[in-house]
Amino acid sequence: MPSPEATGDRPLRADARRNRERILAAAEAVFAEKGATASTDEVAARAGVAIGTVFKHFPTKQALLQAIMKGLLARLTRELEALAADGAPAEGLFAFIARMVEQAAQKRTVVGLLAEAGVGLQLGDSVQMLREGIGNLLLRAQDAGVVREDVRLDEVVALLVGVCQGALHAGWDPDLQRRTLAIVFDGLRTSEARASATGC
Repeated sequence: MPSPEATGDRPLRADARRNRERILAAAEAVFAEKGATASTDEVAARAGVAIGTVFKHFPTKQALLQAIMKGLLARLTRELEALAADGAPAEGLFAFIARMVEQAAQKRTVVGLLAEAGVGLQLGDSVQMLREGIGNLLLRAQDAGVVREDVRLDEVVALLVGVCQGALHAGWDPDLQRRTLAIVFDGLRTSEARASATGC
């Protein structure tokens, strides 16, 4: 598979690679602020490059969105892997959901961009890796007796998307995030884990 920093079979020159990185950083900031409807002209202005330079690296806005999304999904997947390896399987799933909601309340993230960009982005492998990471945390939490055995991955993903969309569009403050997630997590926990969490 070609490197994301390659054009055909040839690696990018250092200056071209820097331009590509600047465009991606600018695009992520612009789309985070304004959503997927933001223009490539805004991205070029933020990156300090000509619009032709943007199109040289990303022939279409769709290609630019796809590159941003793959980068974001890769970072989230690495975060999931770190949570799974930190030796605290009971809280890893809840920690990841809480971080996603916090980020969504502050700016548009993966959930918002995915919802707005539609199904045209070719992100199947990246999304699948993210789902697998969440599924791994779910299984670890269930094995630790923290999350109910009847909870399925699809349900966790649906909850994650729902609460992130709420936080994204309503700009939840930290207290509302905490109270909402306490209810969500209480519904996911086993009766034993709920009793332990409340000290009863």
